[in-house]
Amino acid sequence: MEPSHIEHIGIAVSNLEASIDFYEKVFGLKCYKVEDVPDQKVRTAFFRIGQTKIELLESTDPQGPIGKFISKRGEGIHHIAFAVKDIEKQLKHAEEKGVTLIDSTPRKGAEKLDIAFLHPKSASGVLIELCEDKNS
Repeated sequence: MEPSHIEHIGIAVSNLEASIDFYEKVFGLKCYKVEDVPDQKVRTAFFRIGQTKIELLESTDPQGPIGKFISKRGEGIHHIAFAVKDIEKQLKHAEEKGVTLIDSTPRKGAEKLDIAFLHPKSASGVLIELCEDKNS
């Protein structure tokens, strides 16, 4: 697998507006997009730092993945996302290397990216997301 760069770092937050305010006031970053992703039960906000983004994730349902994460672990880093080409091929490669997949096929994520997650048990406790931008 050869990721081109870190696409984004996902951070679980309890209050999206307060967190946006923090990144804008403290770091001088500009939130360029807020998006609802209903099938993931999350509202996202994005900031760009060079080629990498920060994705803030606020749960829209306490039983959704981010809601469960926050209730179990509190706010904080949720995942690291790598930009890849040919996400389907990358998933097959990871599986062949013994990685446990959360998603065996890609699905649509925020910003219309094709995404898939690798299980943290295979990556020293880190939830890893693969992202492919087929729109550019």
